[in-house]
Amino acid sequence: MGLAAVIMWRVREGRTAVSVNKIVMPPLGMATGFSMFVVPAFRIPWTWAGTAFLVGTLGLAYPLLKTSRLVRQGDVVMMQRSSAFFAVILVLAAVRILARAYFDTFLSVQQTAALFFVLAFGMILRWRAQMYLEYRNLM
Repeated sequence: MGLAAVIMWRVREGRTAVSVNKIVMPPLGMATGFSMFVVPAFRIPWTWAGTAFLVGTLGLAYPLLKTSRLVRQGDVVMMQRSSAFFAVILVLAAVRILARAYFDTFLSVQQTAALFFVLAFGMILRWRAQMYLEYRNLM
């Protein structure tokens, strides 16, 4: 159900003009999730967090970067997605679900959640940072 909600949100979001706020707010809002690390059960070693962040930043963000770009249409900037964008979203979701099931076999639920939060944050941060740079160049 969460995946369906994300896809519906992405479709609706793609029909409106892109702004700096629409680019910057998701990672800023998501950053509040780092407060989970105040609770000891969610803490993971720095090496795990760094690895998860790099996997998200270098690996999982790449398909998003390749299947979406910004284009200027008159006075506004719009998101243009390739036909493969939603397939990429589905594949990324499947990879994360399968990997999460694997990590759940030897990590606590809280540690797995923390690990995948850091991974997702790395992915979103790189994608949105690239979008921001692209937006600045177009404006």
